[in-house]
Amino acid sequence: MVRKMGSSVRSFVRFVTAIVVLIALPTCLLFAQTSTATILGVVKDASGALVPGVSITIKHTESGLTRTVVSGERGGYNVPLLPVGAYEITTTMPGFKQQVRSGINLVVGQEAVVDLTLEVGAIGEQVTVTEEAPLVNTTTSSTSGVITEQQVKDLPLNGRSFDQLITLNVGVSNATSNTLDSGNWNMFSVAGKRPETNRFIINGIDWVGGNANGQYITPEGASRQMLGVEAVREFNVLTDTYSAEYGKRAGGQISIVTTSGTNQLHGSVFEYLRNSVFDARNFFDQTTGAPPFKRNQFGGALGGPIKKDKMFLFGTYEGYQERLSRSSASIVPGTCARQGLFPDAAGACAPVSGLKPEML
Repeated sequence: MVRKMGSSVRSFVRFVTAIVVLIALPTCLLFAQTSTATILGVVKDASGALVPGVSITIKHTESGLTRTVVSGERGGYNVPLLPVGAYEITTTMPGFKQQVRSGINLVVGQEAVVDLTLEVGAIGEQVTVTEEAPLVNTTTSSTSGVITEQQVKDLPLNGRSFDQLITLNVGVSNATSNTLDSGNWNMFSVAGKRPETNRFIINGIDWVGGNANGQYITPEGASRQMLGVEAVREFNVLTDTYSAEYGKRAGGQISIVTTSGTNQLHGSVFEYLRNSVFDARNFFDQTTGAPPFKRNQFGGALGGPIKKDKMFLFGTYEGYQERLSRSSASIVPGTCARQGLFPDAAGACAPVSGLKPEML
């Protein structure tokens, strides 16, 4: 009996460990090219001469992720596939002072050009640049449609469906009223193209949501909303003339990056209520006052480190409850029609000529 119980406990521990690993894996910093950013530039000395062989360390300050590269023969360096967020650059080269550059904040799809100028001196000396200098993005125009983390979290959203922010971009219009589903889901026309030609990418993976039947409409959940504002860090809308790593669809490319855990424990709890108290009666409503309506959205998010600089965990939950009354106009058979009669010129019910009883 004791041996069987010990075996069951070990099996349970292995099962729980596997679940934790599966949950933690999505938070690992592994991203596709369409959902990441790049830092590149040239290293020079004070005279403007190119400096090869410089060790350059890129550190993601939120998670502690570090990448180290060495400048090439022409002083250039390139660090692709970086998660979005704040970064710090440190250079090391014998005969030059160590330079620490902070204040670099990358957004999805960005290629940030950060040129470095080294000063002659002992390697033990350090030059720290903390000013948030503007990053010149001369290599690509793919960041023109970025909706930042602050915009996603702070701008008011009716229903907390973050896709409504897509219309903040030039050339994007809401085409919900033109849908064949009576406007039950949000649809957008990007640069004049059809809404179903848009492509949604989440962390580099094509996202079709519950619409896995091949219809490339806006992804949605059971509530007909794209919930999870707490889980969305930022997203980028490419309207046209995008580069080769994008494609598959002729419309806009909407690349979404989710929130992940960091070295700092963070979380939130929320409750949003909307009801008919302040609503006006619709013209077609045959009611006294506005029809009953009550919507509750509630939930929370929590993220933090499992092992500092190594493994992180982030989770979010959002509940959606809605009680909504809608007025609708329908055509039904009248009193005469239900008897197989037809109103004459005087309005009286009269038999229809040639109508057979079996036709009713």
